[in-house]
Amino acid sequence: MSDLEKVSFEHLPANRPMDETDMSLRFHFTEMSDDKLASYDPVLTDRELVEWDGNFREDGNLMLVCVERDVGIAEYRRVLEEHIVFRQQPGE
Repeated sequence: MSDLEKVSFEHLPANRPMDETDMSLRFHFTEMSDDKLASYDPVLTDRELVEWDGNFREDGNLMLVCVERDVGIAEYRRVLEEHIVFRQQPGE
């Protein structure tokens, strides 16, 4: 994923206001390898998803720095699946 594509995804969807947490979460996914993303399975349990990512805190929220709010499993899944679709688009 090119730097330009990373910046593009960090600001999608464009029709919704975003805070620093939204952008940090999206950046988290841009740093994942294609192989890592290909190993994602939507039927993973919450516990399996936490293990798959490896960056969740004991309280069940994703460990991100300099964020305004916590990111839980539901938001994580939604944005991850958006990111996978974005990465699979031709030319991405």
